[in-house]
Amino acid sequence: MTTLSVLTVLATIAGSAMAFSNGFQAIKIFHRKSAADVSEITYIILTAGAFIWILYGFEISSFPIIISNGIGFVVTVITLIGCVLYSKEK
Repeated sequence: MTTLSVLTVLATIAGSAMAFSNGFQAIKIFHRKSAADVSEITYIILTAGAFIWILYGFEISSFPIIISNGIGFVVTVITLIGCVLYSKEK
């Protein structure tokens, strides 16, 4: 395995782990049924950014960028759904 291949694998793993880290916020929102302390604008920006990075990844044919940002996009969309469902305190 060449150095570039190792770096590609490591970048994919690290990027995916970073993308999954937003999932902990989503879990907390759905578990507590509250998004009172969550900034929706943060997740809107993260979602838009991930989408743009996905497009860029396709443009340059970069597997690590497409995979890690694809995961990030899905996780932030789930978090936003939780924000919409549970943003109003009951």
